Amino acid sequence: MTLEYIINEFADLEPRERLELLLEYSEGLPPLPSEYEAQRLAGEHRVHECQTPVFLWVNVHQETTGVETPDSASKDSPPAQAQVEIHAWVAPEAPTVKGFVAILREAFHGQAVETVLAAPLDLLQRLGLAQALGMMRTRGLSAILHYIRRQVERGGSIDGSYT
Repeated sequence: MTLEYIINEFADLEPRERLELLLEYSEGLPPLPSEYEAQRLAGEHRVHECQTPVFLWVNVHQETTGVETPDSASKDSPPAQAQVEIHAWVAPEAPTVKGFVAILREAFHGQAVETVLAAPLDLLQRLGLAQALGMMRTRGLSAILHYIRRQVERGGSIDGSYT
């Protein structure tokens, strides 16, 4: 599902319906893979700008274009494309934050780096959620989007790879 699709999904809804849809998204956030649990418990990968405990692992992986041969580096070979992988954990008592993180994961996981970096910074306004959520929550959610973009610009998390 693309970010544009999600924005359009929210566009024609009343404010109360937008919040209900956000809560529906919260139910779709996959559980954190077990290999990241120890890092979460140690407080690593937390988005400190958000008051709600939110932990994100943003990895950037270079997609291979096939078996590498001496000829594969020729000008006729398609360029490899880096893809973004996102894993998250959000405190269960914060379903609106969890819903926003689920939207970002839905829109960015498996996408090209360029797609993530092209995401609009006014996403909450485009989703029609900024007014409904209030200033403090809007700042925290915007920080989550900025966190993801910064990680992608840097090539991913410490445990991610960007080769």
